[in-house]
Amino acid sequence: MRLDLLAALNAERAARRACVVVTDLASGAQRLVRAAELDAERAQDPLAPAMRSALAEGRSTLVADGSFLAVDVPPPRLLLIGAVHISQALAPMARIAGFDTTILDPRTAFATPQRFPDVPVIAEWPDIALPSYGLDPFTAVAALTHDPKVDDPALEAAVAAGCFYIGALGSRRTHAARLERLAARGFSAEALADIHAPIGLAIGAASPPEIAVAVLAEIIAALRRPALARLKGAAA
Repeated sequence: MRLDLLAALNAERAARRACVVVTDLASGAQRLVRAAELDAERAQDPLAPAMRSALAEGRSTLVADGSFLAVDVPPPRLLLIGAVHISQALAPMARIAGFDTTILDPRTAFATPQRFPDVPVIAEWPDIALPSYGLDPFTAVAALTHDPKVDDPALEAAVAAGCFYIGALGSRRTHAARLERLAARGFSAEALADIHAPIGLAIGAASPPEIAVAVLAEIIAALRRPALARLKGAAA
């Protein structure tokens, strides 16, 4: 790989943006194509449909014209808002499933390395911590504190960033009140529809570990669904 191409690829990786390295197997010629360049309405590249499909599936592939499409998609992350009992069960399971997991909770009595020995913990308010954390469309956010002062700013940031999964703990009544608050902050009903609440798959979960299983299953389902819109958002 040419040094300039490698530098461009590393820059996309550092920015957590999806891209494709196209290699002509006959000539060995290579080029980098960013997800932002694959808009269905504007893309002129003859391989654009194949690249969109490969990115949506997150899989490298060989296409009929003899080109190999090497897909480079950022690894998934999970940000848990709330150092609560559900998070204590969910964080290790998420790490086993391959998610780079972080806990965020400004309540320093809960957000401690002792309670989460193997997971990074950010004991800060979301509006202070999230700009440096850098939410993106390859990040899942689960708001679990049941405290609007903590959950709402994180949900606002997650919706604005186009996170591939956004979930919030609480009953339907609690969520209805939450939607009213977020709508008053200027979010459209369409944008707020991306929030999964009550959080987790409906498996009748009752205990914190069972709720953690339901949440992780819902996150994985969201991750594995082809989602080109997510990739386009990540490239913006």
